[in-house]
Amino acid sequence: MVQPRYKSLVDKLAHEIRTGKLLPGMRLPTHRHLATAHKMSLATASRVYAELESMGLVIGETGRGTFVRELSLPANHGIENPTATDMLDLNFNYPSLPIQAELLRTELKRLSTSGDIESLLRYQPHSGKLHDKRVISQYLKNKEITVAPENIIITSGAQQGIAITLLSILKPGDVVAVDALSYPGFKLAALAHHLEILPIPITSSGTDLDKLEALCKKRAIRALYCIPTLHNPMGWVLTLKQRQRLITLARKYHFMIIEDATYAFLVKKAPPSIVTLAPDITFYISGFSKNIASGLRVGFIVAPTNTISSLERSMRVTTWNTPALMTSIVCQWVKEGIVDKLERLLRKDAQQRQKIVSEIFEGLSYIHHPTSYFLWVPLPEDVRADKIVASLHQLQISVATAEPYATTTNIPHAIRIALASIDIDLLYEALIKIRKIIEYQIDL
Repeated sequence: MVQPRYKSLVDKLAHEIRTGKLLPGMRLPTHRHLATAHKMSLATASRVYAELESMGLVIGETGRGTFVRELSLPANHGIENPTATDMLDLNFNYPSLPIQAELLRTELKRLSTSGDIESLLRYQPHSGKLHDKRVISQYLKNKEITVAPENIIITSGAQQGIAITLLSILKPGDVVAVDALSYPGFKLAALAHHLEILPIPITSSGTDLDKLEALCKKRAIRALYCIPTLHNPMGWVLTLKQRQRLITLARKYHFMIIEDATYAFLVKKAPPSIVTLAPDITFYISGFSKNIASGLRVGFIVAPTNTISSLERSMRVTTWNTPALMTSIVCQWVKEGIVDKLERLLRKDAQQRQKIVSEIFEGLSYIHHPTSYFLWVPLPEDVRADKIVASLHQLQISVATAEPYATTTNIPHAIRIALASIDIDLLYEALIKIRKIIEYQIDL
């Protein structure tokens, strides 16, 4: 079979990129210039670049052009690529405290002598045991969120909460709106469910609600995913006025709200949650991976009453139920006040780490919240994020580019730094190295 002529050009460019003839960061000819040079149509030239992009060799940036990717990074570096064990992980957040291991040891000993231990070996109700849902309901009440236990679905982490919510309330092809920069796990779940992701422009203080309304007038949005309290990665906390307007738009244009509260525990005093203000149209999703331990995959959804049966069906067809052992541990720690204690300690720890950031990054542009476990570092126009990340990778430091967080085709040059996963002394050293690499690239 004869290979199409444009395929030869794809192969030639791919070879030149892989052998270093075309260097990382190099701007390639425009689609029009490529078409003229090789006597092909503009559509065919676009297809050449599309195939190179699908191979992970180039990246197209709206308004700037097509660039050779940095190939020294491992494939899918970022949210889909776990950090190697010999790296300093500033890519993922898994907060830990010295007391957690001993707490787990003590709890496992208690469970081993529990008279009801046999029940942990059996299937559980799909949405969780009523007793456990009552414990979570009380946990939320302590945070000024009042919900009936019957409106709670216990999940295997917040990520499963996102996935089964999408599976339950949306169908393939539905439009879901999300901030132009947002949590990568939501994007992956939405794409897996074949939903259309509609990016919403953002401002320095939150979702651009004027732009959201303009989008609502043009498209039939079925749901909106938001992180109103401690947005990941931008760190904002929406004001009460912003939350109320968001609810007004949801009611006016008939879409549901998916409220992600994974990091909300780090903000001591925040405006009322959206689920408190509009429980009939809101799915509130959170979990215990960030405030207890990432290995304890227990999360929950607070959902409108008329959606509970659908969510239970989605639990049944995915994991059947949350593992009883992990749920038992988490609920016991909630009842004993251990979770509240851990949250207080983690807020203090996050604040201490952000103080280190403010000391080391003084004079650099970055976006953060004073008690968050991450920060966003925008880069100057002529500094490429993949070069920064590749240079840090050689120093055994792992950070993320904006690519996993971007829901737009135009990906900003920025890096996202997770602060929670390494000892504070190592964090100090790593941040100094990051600053030096950024300054070196700026001075080139």
